[in-house]
Amino acid sequence: MEEKEIQEIKENTSEDIIAEKIDTEVLKEAIDSKGTEKLALIFERVPDADIALCAEELEIPYLIRLFRKCKSEMTANFFDELSQDKKEQLIEAMTNKELVELVNEQYADDLADAVGDMPANLAQKVLKAASKDMRQDINKLLKYEEGTAGSIMTTEFLEFHESVTVSDAIAEIRRIGREAETVYTLFIRNAKRRFVGTVDLDDLIFASGDETLNSIMNKDAPYCHASTDREEVANMFRKYDLNAMAVLNDDECLIGIVTVDDAIDVITEEATEDIEKMNAVMTLEDSYLQTSPWQMTKKCLPWIIVLLILGTFSSMVLSSFQNTLGRLTVLSAFIPVLTDTAGNTGGQSSALIIRGLALKEFGPKDFGKILWKELRSALIIATFTALFALLWFTLEQYLGIVTNSEAIIASIGEEAYEAGGTSNIWLGNCWNSGFFLSTIKISALVALTLFITTIFAKVIAVSLPLLAALWKKDPAITTQPVLTTIMDVVSLVIYFVIAEVLILQFLPA
Repeated sequence: MEEKEIQEIKENTSEDIIAEKIDTEVLKEAIDSKGTEKLALIFERVPDADIALCAEELEIPYLIRLFRKCKSEMTANFFDELSQDKKEQLIEAMTNKELVELVNEQYADDLADAVGDMPANLAQKVLKAASKDMRQDINKLLKYEEGTAGSIMTTEFLEFHESVTVSDAIAEIRRIGREAETVYTLFIRNAKRRFVGTVDLDDLIFASGDETLNSIMNKDAPYCHASTDREEVANMFRKYDLNAMAVLNDDECLIGIVTVDDAIDVITEEATEDIEKMNAVMTLEDSYLQTSPWQMTKKCLPWIIVLLILGTFSSMVLSSFQNTLGRLTVLSAFIPVLTDTAGNTGGQSSALIIRGLALKEFGPKDFGKILWKELRSALIIATFTALFALLWFTLEQYLGIVTNSEAIIASIGEEAYEAGGTSNIWLGNCWNSGFFLSTIKISALVALTLFITTIFAKVIAVSLPLLAALWKKDPAITTQPVLTTIMDVVSLVIYFVIAEVLILQFLPA
């Protein structure tokens, strides 16, 4: 990265740099250079998250040199973007003086998140390096239960009394605003220190200097309590289009704020967790690439074993109906279609229900309304699916894709069949009533089973997540793998019972 390259970077946008210029080797060269100009230019032009991505590949001695060459205010946000492992390695390698400079440039909520996941000796080292006020803020944040608004809030925010004038507020923002997590929203309290509203920065700028904040504030500003579930907080950001929200204690006093970047982190984590649960994977603590094969095995294997055991019920059904399969072997050809369709149909409804529950569009109390809606939908889907299945499975037998021995015998006779003969449209010997009646009978059986299992799948797919939500469990655990296993058993039972009742009792033993 020579002077010519630096000049090229200055002329490009940060997007160009990310795409073409910044990688681990470039960062290494900048650290190795004599001055600090190259590093300063990178930190000026490239987002901290992208620098941190490159820095993950650097050895700790290089990272230590980076922190020693750059000012702490320049690397504070960069440190926050590093992985937890890198943070811990850095803290262990840093001198107390370096750690003091770094720690006291951090936001309390970001540092609390990192400290909460550290071994005790490293956590103590960080807290020892923190200033008294910072240490108090971290300890306060660490006391809140994981998964609540209190655990993700920050204590660095701009708070004003409602009687403060606009001009005084602007002067105060200029004085201390850089220490706050956000300056775009001001939080207003009354004489009893209770939260009464917010003022947006644009409203502040366009107001007259002698107006009080009480006269321009939003008195209906959304807020949450420290004990509010963080997923509910994230949904409030989406619903009200917020960039920051007040967090209150039980006395309705302002104790912190949640910012939009924290809300986005929550949404990302919750979505990831739901996807993992929906696919029967235990939640990963680290990113995919940072998770070892053994850790990945521990996350996946338990569910695979559980689902394997649940699959025993499908084996029991098949075992119970061996005689049925022996008398009409063509039934086995349609088992995968039935189980897949039932699982897929239920999976569609289940995904929609879980999404609705996550977004608070409805709750367990709406079970009846949702079930009635899904039932109507299921009847329409089941009807069209069954009609298509009737035609399609008949065509499969005529084309010879599925071999129906009973239909072939009815068409060409048992002796010809025993001699290896067959019947299909390619041979032109299937155009008789015996072949048609035998094929349409099997197709109708499968179509009727699909009609019934589609309705069952919809009902079960609606019921499982809503019951889980009613019992205060994550609805995502009831999805695809569990639902598919249940529907496998249900569809097989329905299939063979219909076959026994409507077909096999009329066949010779």
